[in-house]
Amino acid sequence: MSTDDAARCPVAHGGTGSPAAGTQGATGRAPGDLRRRPDDRPYTGPARAVDAAGASAETHPHTLATDTHSLLGAALNLTSQLDVREALRRFVDRAARLTGARYAALGVLDNRGETTAFVQVGMTEEEQEILGHPPRGHGVLGAIPVDGPLLLEDLTRHPDFGGFPEGHPPMHSFLGVPVRVREKVYGRLYLAEKDGGFTARDAEDMMSLAEAAAVAVENARLYTEARNRERWIAVSQDITTTLLEGTEEEEALEMIAARLREVAEADTALIVLPSVGDAWVCEIADGYRAGQLVGLVFPPDGRAMTVLKEGTGMIVDSLTRLRTLRLAELAHFGPALYAPMMLRGEGRGVILLLRRVGEPEFDRSDLMMAESVAGQAALALELAAARHAQDVASLLDERARIARDLHDLAIQQLFATGMQLASARTAMAERGEHRLANLLEESLTSVDESVKQIRSIVHSLREPDAAVVLVERLRREASLARTSLGFAPSLIIEVDGTPIVDDQEQAELITQIDDRVGADIADDVVAVVREGMVNAAKHAKASSVRAHVSVLGAGFTGRIVVDVTDDGLGVPPSLSRRSGLGNLAARARRHGGTFSIGRSESGTGSQVSWQVPLT
Repeated sequence: MSTDDAARCPVAHGGTGSPAAGTQGATGRAPGDLRRRPDDRPYTGPARAVDAAGASAETHPHTLATDTHSLLGAALNLTSQLDVREALRRFVDRAARLTGARYAALGVLDNRGETTAFVQVGMTEEEQEILGHPPRGHGVLGAIPVDGPLLLEDLTRHPDFGGFPEGHPPMHSFLGVPVRVREKVYGRLYLAEKDGGFTARDAEDMMSLAEAAAVAVENARLYTEARNRERWIAVSQDITTTLLEGTEEEEALEMIAARLREVAEADTALIVLPSVGDAWVCEIADGYRAGQLVGLVFPPDGRAMTVLKEGTGMIVDSLTRLRTLRLAELAHFGPALYAPMMLRGEGRGVILLLRRVGEPEFDRSDLMMAESVAGQAALALELAAARHAQDVASLLDERARIARDLHDLAIQQLFATGMQLASARTAMAERGEHRLANLLEESLTSVDESVKQIRSIVHSLREPDAAVVLVERLRREASLARTSLGFAPSLIIEVDGTPIVDDQEQAELITQIDDRVGADIADDVVAVVREGMVNAAKHAKASSVRAHVSVLGAGFTGRIVVDVTDDGLGVPPSLSRRSGLGNLAARARRHGGTFSIGRSESGTGSQVSWQVPLT
């Protein structure tokens, strides 16, 4: 028996010895021989429990009736339990009482045969604190066969016994019984220290009681599974309601992650979505260590991508046991569940549920329900994309309507006004009132300029951003941001330190901006200003926002710098998804530039900083 395991169990135990191997007991037989009674007659199993005491039934009928009644009552009491923990506690307590054992314990095993839960009676709290964590199921405990008991007169004489650690109470007589649920060893019952030693009758009774415990565990499992299914269905309904209400994509995904973590009893929930290029990144994280996991890039040949490609979920018993774990950030977790977000046969993302080391594994029912909810998460992304396309279409329709109204109404009205002014100018000139005629001429010139400006606006509305200079596009973004912000943001555009304040006088400088920046970088600059203002409107709760665009130099030595600053709350710690900001970082990397977001120089509010070379 290993010293480590002996320190953690109210009955001594150790490694994986042969069940048939044992030391000689007081009767001269091997204590490790599982199929022998104390009188060396073959053990016949729990079905012969009453027959095994046939002789004593005649001489001590009252004792047999009492024992049988106690065993039956204990079995019935167990099978009526619907709470696994309570059923196991009662099982261990009844086993100790029925056999007269001083110490009793049940070790629940995982798929690898390691102990994941431990229930015991007999030891004081002080003794448990000294011994530390529960046994792992090795040594003498590992020698318990899968289909019968292990009966020892003195466990210290078993070949797998490794000694008692300091503080461990002395133990000698021992009875170990497997607890099988659906033909699988669910756990092991350990009994030790009975006056006079354990008998074959004890072994038979405990095998019978273990069968009742197995029924109780299975009933509790089915009951728990039914309750969990109800909770999953409730979450599914909440998600459907959220989607139908038109909640924004980010908020919907955050809600899905939080509810999934709750219903699956996980410590952390992640949603992995496609990012720039072929990269897949954790965009949503909820729960333990969420802040450290947002932005985590998943490898293309990892388990998440395998699940995505195959369209089938996966359960991992413990990430810490994996030989290959490419993401060190996941080493803090044990059990894991991967569920692909599939929609029409296409993978849109992966939901990853994690539990801490030592927590129970996920089961198949969890995976089935998680896959169903993951499909709804994929639908959330689809609906968000559809709503965005609808918003863009509505915006284009509105621009077209405004363009028609300007062309058909405003321009025609100006033409009529111009004709009236021209007629009046001619009349004044004929009367010799040249001063008034000159004033009317100036008015006609203003009307003509207004017509030209309206035509330019109509052209830009019909063809968005076509032949529109960068300065005008940035001003348009600032104007559109007024609605979401609730106030007019400040926009400063500079060229080599000179601010743009007068379009007519600085027309050549405005043209130089487009020549220096280029169309590709200009699109990204507009996106940076837009996203910076959107971020301030959604998260900052600011009362002022300033966008500062500086064009410095030209060519390989030049660069453009964009700073969007607000006086709000700054970047909130709860902000888990930053896909828009992540796209800006990708835009900067594409041009060989940099991107950052943090506190402003004043110490209050946030500042988005983006700069790229003009190449």
